[in-house]
Amino acid sequence: MALASSNLAEAKAPRASDLEIVALNGMFDERDTLGVIRYALEELLPGEPLAVVSSFGADSAVLLHHIAQVDPHKEVLFLETGKHFAETLEYVETIKQRFGLTNIRFLEPDAADLKRFDPHGTLWDTDPDSCCHIRKTEPLKGALDQYAGWITGRRRHQTQERGVLPHFELTSDVRIKVNPLAYWTYEDVKAYKAEHDLPEHPLVQHGYRSIGCAPCTSATREGEDPRAGRWRGLNKAECGIHFDFNGQIASPAAKLENRTLFKSGRFIADPFHVWGEGDAPETSAYVHVPLAIWQENRDAFIAADHPIGLLIEPGDDFEAIAEDFDRFASIAVAFPKFTDGRGYSYARLLRERYGFTGELRATGDILTDQVPFLRRCGFDALTVTNEATKKALENDALAEVSVYLQPVGSRGEAPVGTRPFLRRADQ
Repeated sequence: MALASSNLAEAKAPRASDLEIVALNGMFDERDTLGVIRYALEELLPGEPLAVVSSFGADSAVLLHHIAQVDPHKEVLFLETGKHFAETLEYVETIKQRFGLTNIRFLEPDAADLKRFDPHGTLWDTDPDSCCHIRKTEPLKGALDQYAGWITGRRRHQTQERGVLPHFELTSDVRIKVNPLAYWTYEDVKAYKAEHDLPEHPLVQHGYRSIGCAPCTSATREGEDPRAGRWRGLNKAECGIHFDFNGQIASPAAKLENRTLFKSGRFIADPFHVWGEGDAPETSAYVHVPLAIWQENRDAFIAADHPIGLLIEPGDDFEAIAEDFDRFASIAVAFPKFTDGRGYSYARLLRERYGFTGELRATGDILTDQVPFLRRCGFDALTVTNEATKKALENDALAEVSVYLQPVGSRGEAPVGTRPFLRRADQ
């Protein structure tokens, strides 16, 4: 069954009816991947081209291996966002050479959009949805203007949004999207890669089982969903280029009111979580480990290569593990109550005596009066739940403290009107 051809230059009109799409999805067995691809490229829309879009991620080799068997000269679109891992760009060349693909096209974001909306390259940190829109959705949208549809590597089991993914679907922009691997499981993918000795993405061996842009991708631990490392800590499962069969895009990222981590002048998603009873030292990642747990399981934590954090409570002898400080991506110091000021001293010891340069965060019931002093002592992140403090941080409305009675060694400061000998020594 070949669908009626249409002119891409004409006003958009449906290329297929709902009944035709239902009929298409009934033509192929769930695992007839080659059949779906061959039909899509050769018969689906006579005279109208279909694009192949690939992220060159952890499992992309499976779809591209199938594409190469049908047409190795088919154009493959790759979104070069400017934020990819270097290993991903190397992997593009590996796949190209191994499969004999001759027509890989790099799509880059518009330079004017980057200059206007992301001049410092940090938009992913504050507004990942907009970052994806500029670096992925817009470049792909422009490229797809010359195509009647596109082939993807999406699979049903990857996210809740993809749970009812068919082989063929209509998108809201009247294109036909083809998903040849819709019914494949992770086990299917793993078996196929082994059977055909497909090249593995270099980051897979380091725990990355779903790979996108570097700032928004993290490794996953054993037993964790493979896509848990994508936009970790955000209510975000898709970059936005994929419409599901109802024409809906992924839910937007979590809004400000749901965020408690204040860092670099803004509230951001927190990739770290609190150590739980079911966590295993060998596979834990992005968790603040209590000191006692760390000491009991040090070898297992050291052996794992995932980012890990340390939680210091008042009274903890954290200096006993000074040799391990470099292992922590983040150290959280607890402030259980306003009157307990030991955390300030802990921070100064970590920064000034032990030279800790990673993230140092204060956690607990942080009040507005504490923030200037926390910053002076070396804290560069705050976990804030107090609504008044959140509001003050959001509005940059913290009170300033201009005169201090006690200097902070790391700053080389001398309080005004006190200890003049310090001021002379500092000059």
